[in-house]
Amino acid sequence: MAEAEETIPVKSADKLFEEFREVSVTEFFRKNKAHLGYAGKLRSLTTIIHEVVTNSLDACEEAGILPEVTVEIKQMGEDHYRFICQDNGPGIPRKHIEGVFGQMLAGTKFHRNVQLRGQQGIGVAGVTLYCQMTTGKPMRIRTSTGDGTVNDIKLLIDVSKNKADIIETGTYSEYWRGTELEGEVKGVQFTLREGGPYEYIRRTAVANPHAKIVFIDPEGRKTIFNRATNTVIKPPQPQKQHPKGMDVDQFITLAKVTEARRVSSFLMSDFSRISAAKVAEIQELVNFDMKKNPHRLQWAEAEEIVKAFEKVEFMAPPTEGLSPLGEEIIRKSILNVLEPEFEAVVTRKPTVHSGGIPFQVEVAIAYGGKAGRILGDGQTKSEVMRFANRAPLLFDAGGCALTEAVQSIDWKRYDIKDFENSPVTLVVNLVSTHVPYTSAGKQSVASDEEVVKEIRFALMDVGRKFQLYHSHMRHEIEKEAKLNTLLKYSTELAPALARLIEKDGDSPKLLKALDHLIREKLRMEDLEQEMEEGSEEELPQETFVEDKEA
Repeated sequence: MAEAEETIPVKSADKLFEEFREVSVTEFFRKNKAHLGYAGKLRSLTTIIHEVVTNSLDACEEAGILPEVTVEIKQMGEDHYRFICQDNGPGIPRKHIEGVFGQMLAGTKFHRNVQLRGQQGIGVAGVTLYCQMTTGKPMRIRTSTGDGTVNDIKLLIDVSKNKADIIETGTYSEYWRGTELEGEVKGVQFTLREGGPYEYIRRTAVANPHAKIVFIDPEGRKTIFNRATNTVIKPPQPQKQHPKGMDVDQFITLAKVTEARRVSSFLMSDFSRISAAKVAEIQELVNFDMKKNPHRLQWAEAEEIVKAFEKVEFMAPPTEGLSPLGEEIIRKSILNVLEPEFEAVVTRKPTVHSGGIPFQVEVAIAYGGKAGRILGDGQTKSEVMRFANRAPLLFDAGGCALTEAVQSIDWKRYDIKDFENSPVTLVVNLVSTHVPYTSAGKQSVASDEEVVKEIRFALMDVGRKFQLYHSHMRHEIEKEAKLNTLLKYSTELAPALARLIEKDGDSPKLLKALDHLIREKLRMEDLEQEMEEGSEEELPQETFVEDKEA
């Protein structure tokens, strides 16, 4: 007998939507903490150190202060740590403390088109959230703007409201300036290996030679990374939007908040590289009068303007929003931390990606000394240090545009026969007003054709510099071996010649003459090689690159 089919009751639309409710951004990230970089015991602790150090360096640089940052990690139990980060920055005004540490997507960075390590207004509030998720304990903030008053606050985040929940607040008098953060976290792990907090600090010191960073690990070991330069990094300036790469929604959003009264004046005042002449070109390409108030723009009209942008030729964006380290500072940094036998630095000229976002690439190579990664068995492996706006990228290397560029180079062309097992460190720094990260965790740069191409050109340039150095070193070794061989034979040849000419007493004189002839011959060979290398260096960079590998 056939079984009766089960009847599934039909639910009404009202019933289905009984559970409909708004979810705050904090609730989203609490359930999706991996998006913020909190995935795994090792990575989670390093992410915390990354976020607090990034905030300290950005604050100091924007205020024109040479950064001094101290980071201490104390073990409280198994997979349980307390971290303290103190800086000498400008401090945080009392009215902004809750917003900075207790509210997601709030801050001074996201809405500005300027190069900063942090971009989204998520990072340090994410640290507060992760601490309370793993320990239930608040973040403690002590900060002063140098006015003699120190604000001492403990707070959590009200997840449902995306607001700070003040647990304790107080003030006391003391004359210092800066910010100190203290928090506890569980389910994390400290290690000195690659990917841990120590390696993050070390790489931060490499890319930020103007900063003094003190790191105290759970064993109480103190490492001081002294600054290699006393030059204050010139803070980048906010930039106006460039018309290339603009989409319709973004254009409409800008039009709604502009203070301009006409679309024409809106284009000239709120965008870079749009002059009165360019406005006239755009007017010819649209079907409405650009004297119209931009607040009343319709979608179709905004669409016409964006399409016109693609047809008009604009100058590349200005680069005052970029702040590269520069070759001299990078060189000092590499010598300070890696102490290599050979180093070379290349800074490419600024260009744009994604249709109009300015960026610049800096690449350095270090060989020998402390370069590369020394493994437990004493073997040395190559090392690639990735940076975006001078912040280290320790994770997600496989899907990163910087890694893609490094792996695309045939290093054998540049006399690095076994790149993976060579004492080589490559430093790649991408600076941009908007780094195209693959996630909010900010550990990997999305593959962009222009970005990869610029990094490749810079890598090939430092590769050629190493090739010349290595060729010279190889030649010196070969010359020394050749000289020793010839001198060895000359000691036997001189007495034989003396006997042939029946003047045994001239043997020392003949030996001296042979020595002079040998050294003179080798010197002439050196001059010929230098002339050949000089003729190669005269080739234009781009032509050489394209002929070789592009």
